[in-house]
This record gives sequence, C-alpha cells and structure tokens, in this order.
Amino acid sequence: MADNSHFYEPKNGHQLPHDPFNAIIAPRPIGWISTKSKTGAVNLAPYSFFNAFNYSPPIVGFSSLGYKDSVKNAVETGEFCWNLVTKPLAEAMNQTSVAVDPDVDEFELAQLTKGQCKIIDVPNVAKSPVVMECKTSQVMQLKSAKGENSQTWLVLGEVVGVHIAQKALKDGIYDTAAMEPVMRAGGAADYFTVSEEQKFELFRPKSN
Repeated sequence: MADNSHFYEPKNGHQLPHDPFNAIIAPRPIGWISTKSKTGAVNLAPYSFFNAFNYSPPIVGFSSLGYKDSVKNAVETGEFCWNLVTKPLAEAMNQTSVAVDPDVDEFELAQLTKGQCKIIDVPNVAKSPVVMECKTSQVMQLKSAKGENSQTWLVLGEVVGVHIAQKALKDGIYDTAAMEPVMRAGGAADYFTVSEEQKFELFRPKSN
C-alpha cells in the first residue's frame, strides 16, 4: 500500500466525513428476511449484512445489529425465508425497514402479497422472483478479537427449497442482470444494481 494512504484504527475512529467500512465492503446483497413467530406473528425485514456461505449444503446467512424479531423467530421456530430484492421492489423493501412493534405485519405495511412456501411455515414475498426457504442451522453472537461480545447476531440457515420465476431463466440459466438485484452501498441512502454491460468473464486458471 502506498505511503500516502489513509490509515486508521477503527477503535480510534476513521477521521473521515463518513465511515468508509460499509462503502468498501459493498455493494452487498440485501437479506430481505421473512419469519413467523411461535404465536403466528409475521415479520419481514431487510438486512444489509447478508450473503451465501456454502455450496453443499447451500447455506445463507444474515447478521442483525441487535437481537431483533427476525433473529428471535429464526431461533424459536428454526425457519426463515430469504426474498430477492429487485429494483421494482426497492420501495417496498425500504418500507419494511421501519422499526415497528412485533405484532405489526410488514407485508401489510408495505402492501406486499404473501406467497406460500412449500417446506417451511413462513410466508414469502409473492412478487420476488427468487425465494429461498431456509432451516436455521447456526446462530452465534459475534465477538471481538479479545473475546468480548458484540450486540450483533449472525444467523445461518440451510437452504431447503428454492423458488425461481420462469422469467428469471434464460435457456435454463439464471439471468442475474435481467432481475435487477438491488444491493446495499455505503451511504445512508445508497444502493446499486447490476446490468449486462457490467459483466465480464474471468475463468479460473488450471493447475499443471
């Protein structure tokens, strides 16, 4: 790294107008997570820390700053559902980010139609072109390098069912760009999507 780089230790602050961490680790897929409580209350919330972590079995996970309803429900019922956020669904996704009481149904708040999952007892976003039904596999409270607990929980789940809209498949291949996936950026209101023009191919080199 060049000597004129900006260096900081996070514990001492970044000395910049805006924390660059979220902007550097970006764009990130949005974890639009639907869950249901033990008493039947439905929850739908977006998480900016979300990704896939394994092929076989397929595992996805989201990280929650605080032990929120999504975490509580995923722990108590052992189920959660991931719904792909596309550009046409961005405004509705944003509506579900509002902090409300556990008994408030965010599907109704954002005027979203519920879809029926096949394996888990959790509703999905009917208009989302991709839905992944998940069984909770691990939940862990994140810790610092010193072993101190953070008020953040990572929820991992095995994907046990995948719904893909036919419009998302081109000759049997999933068309990422055509679905206009929305991803979280670093600013307070910044998001990205992708286009076919941005795609390039880079094949992994073969060993001798």
